[in-house]
Amino acid sequence: MIRRDKSNYVIQSVSHSLDVLEQFCFEADEIGVTELSKRLKLHKNNVFRLLATLESRGYIEQNKVTENYRLGLKCLQLGKTYVNQIGFLERAKAVLKDLTNETQESAFAALRKGKDIVPLEFVEPQRAIRVTPFLGLILPWHCTAAGKVHLAFEAEGEFRESLPEPLPKYTENTIVDRGSLLKEIKEVSEKGYAVDQGEFIEDVCCAAVPIRDYARNLVGSLSVAGPVYRLTPERMDNEIIPRVLQGGRELSRRLGFPG
Repeated sequence: MIRRDKSNYVIQSVSHSLDVLEQFCFEADEIGVTELSKRLKLHKNNVFRLLATLESRGYIEQNKVTENYRLGLKCLQLGKTYVNQIGFLERAKAVLKDLTNETQESAFAALRKGKDIVPLEFVEPQRAIRVTPFLGLILPWHCTAAGKVHLAFEAEGEFRESLPEPLPKYTENTIVDRGSLLKEIKEVSEKGYAVDQGEFIEDVCCAAVPIRDYARNLVGSLSVAGPVYRLTPERMDNEIIPRVLQGGRELSRRLGFPG
């Protein structure tokens, strides 16, 4: 059996419909029939029929005032499905490996599952002394870098309001005063990152940043963790935090975040 090139199976009308949709990738607002006709070099009647078909399926909407067209809700739904299918964690793997190679410290990605912050992807360096994987461990909101990121950047802010008083103590460095924690969370939101200086696990230091998607929603956090004696304040400021911030921007970009 002779295999034919897939280009031989292209349906012209479907291809033109996709051409119409792709024009909106370069527009911040709306496009009219005449402008689309010029760009695609198609007759206005053909463009109108394509738009009508796409509108009937929810991929295009018409502004009844201007009579111009814009992308419909169905495009957003497909985009969201794509992100979910590709997955935050799948996209995070390469960034985590880069972070570990650059810092020679452990790196992990965490998600919020209900009311819990859970690490679900972890990469560790080839070092004798290192932070080992704690996948599936529930991280406290108030004394881990990842938890503080979610407290600072969750859109609802509901978890800040439900924090207990006093807060559970894990080490001598744990912040147990709710007011002091909220002050730190405000600083986290201003700086764009959070740190944990042995507050959850006594000898472990961590820095974390938020990860956002195409809709600017917080979808998780990216962290680097290592022994306190290696992650000194000076190294955190000069090396670790800048690299985690860079990794966070890269991962957010891969998820469609416009920056």
